Amino acid sequence: MQKRNKQSLRILTAFMVFWLLVSTLGSEIYGAAPAAQGSQPGSRIDAVLVIDVSNSMKTSDSNKVGNEAMKMFIDMLSAQGDKVGIIAYTDKVQREKALLEIKTPEDKQDLKDFIDGLDRGPYTDIAVGIKEAVKVLQKGSDPNHEPMIVLLADGNNDFNKSSGRTQSASDQELNQAVEEAKAAGIPIYTIGLNADGKLNKAPLEDLANQTAAKSFSTSTADDLPRILSEIFASHLKLKIVPIQSMTGTGSFQEVTVNVPNANVLEANISIMSAQPVETELVNPAGDKIAVPSDDVLLSKSKSYSLIKLLSPAEGDWKLRVKGASKDKIDINLVFNYDLELEMEPIAAGSHKPGDKVQIGAYLTSNGQKLQTAELYKNMNAVLLAKDLDSGKTEEIKLNNTGDKFEGTFEIPEAHEYELKVRAEERSFYRESEPVTISAKAASGGAAAKPATPAAPEEEKPFPWLTVVISAIAAAVLAAAAYFITAAVKKANRGFVGQIVIEIRDENTHEKSFPQYKKLTAFKGKFNLHQLLQLAPELKETEKVVFTPAKGDRITLRNGSAAPVEKSGRVVDASAGLELKSGDRITLPLQHIDKTIFIEYLV
Repeated sequence: MQKRNKQSLRILTAFMVFWLLVSTLGSEIYGAAPAAQGSQPGSRIDAVLVIDVSNSMKTSDSNKVGNEAMKMFIDMLSAQGDKVGIIAYTDKVQREKALLEIKTPEDKQDLKDFIDGLDRGPYTDIAVGIKEAVKVLQKGSDPNHEPMIVLLADGNNDFNKSSGRTQSASDQELNQAVEEAKAAGIPIYTIGLNADGKLNKAPLEDLANQTAAKSFSTSTADDLPRILSEIFASHLKLKIVPIQSMTGTGSFQEVTVNVPNANVLEANISIMSAQPVETELVNPAGDKIAVPSDDVLLSKSKSYSLIKLLSPAEGDWKLRVKGASKDKIDINLVFNYDLELEMEPIAAGSHKPGDKVQIGAYLTSNGQKLQTAELYKNMNAVLLAKDLDSGKTEEIKLNNTGDKFEGTFEIPEAHEYELKVRAEERSFYRESEPVTISAKAASGGAAAKPATPAAPEEEKPFPWLTVVISAIAAAVLAAAAYFITAAVKKANRGFVGQIVIEIRDENTHEKSFPQYKKLTAFKGKFNLHQLLQLAPELKETEKVVFTPAKGDRITLRNGSAAPVEKSGRVVDASAGLELKSGDRITLPLQHIDKTIFIEYLV
């Protein structure tokens, strides 16, 4: 029972971070202005929470983690302005709450009370819940808000035979609802609940993929950090800033919360614990700040506390937490920024292969260019140049001049290219709007000039012999040049994307935080030991070698004693195993009790 409660707590921790991230979505998209003192920046979200309340969920979600997660989501939303609706379904809509605009704390409590009152029922039909959620948003969503659907389910349908409902009919209805969601720009995030191991992931993943959202599951709490990383990186342009966990001592323990610059709209600090905690807060000036107060919001329950710093001062804040003795306390930090990245206009005119295009980009706030050197200090930027004819993307490092990013793109071929700049630091990233340029118009070449009559050559004996010898020599030279060029290209061929690495200690079963390793710095090949910073205890991984492959893929060749596992089965990677974006493999090491989890992402 204690183990189940701990796992539920870990799941709630991850859900809380997810909801906290999602609650910032609207202000990121619409570029909301910084909040006035004492007010909370609006997130401009219209969300419908859809939950499977069929009897099968008694085992899939026996502790009703899904219900608690939805209640947390409501707590994370802005104090005013957002709208929330709730659909509880089996093979029909069991209970429904239309979009309610949050104006007061009582509105939030009304929504949470509705969730607490949900009952179970027989049968399941996912199409029913999604269809109703889309309809609710179509009728009641604010056109200036960002609509979204969050589905919590186990992915399984169970029809009442007496109703005559078929899987085919359900699929048709679901497909229609998805098409309407896509047309309206409504992403459907899906969360698979899998306590009994019977999660049907495929339909949930399909729903999310079709609507440009993300799908993840809670089959094991260990997977949640990776999944949450994908969600915030792909959709919210934010990064979780890790703050080390602690074990309660019964006394106050102090951690530092660094607010990196003045463009932080909101610093969200979530504190998860099995027992209630006390908190104190000291600002960068050394003054103790009341929690809550005008610029510090506090939400509490028996398992979590959430502190929101509104337009916090730049610098190191001190958070003091007092927890019960031996109680594990997890602290997460997410910033919400009022920043965008804009690329300077590219000089007008035609382009051709070999032309050098000057690239410039800078940060903006409320449409105004920012020139604060402190803001740029810890940022890196790259130009992402995608060849629209071949589909390949080149990543070119840009120079940070202190108030902008600069660089050059040399057009390699007579193709069309999509250009955009990505800038990032440890707590967020931004991408500029893409710009398309074409070098095709200049590919026709110049018109041929009239040939000048050549002077008659002196007749030589055996002229054919000269031709044959010249042809043979040219062929030999061409072949040599080809093989030399191919070898040089292979040795210098670059990589795209990144590898996500997690390491599990098989003695304690604890897994490290995901490490994101960009591959663009490597040429030709690299080994896993390099990604692991040449740690001596992991030396056996130096025989796990990666080389670039076609189509933005990589090839893994395993010369170590560690087996390579993919989808739970051992595969032979000695001759090469090709990995595409999203592929995951596992390497149980032989010389040390650790297992390495690898995912390739483009």
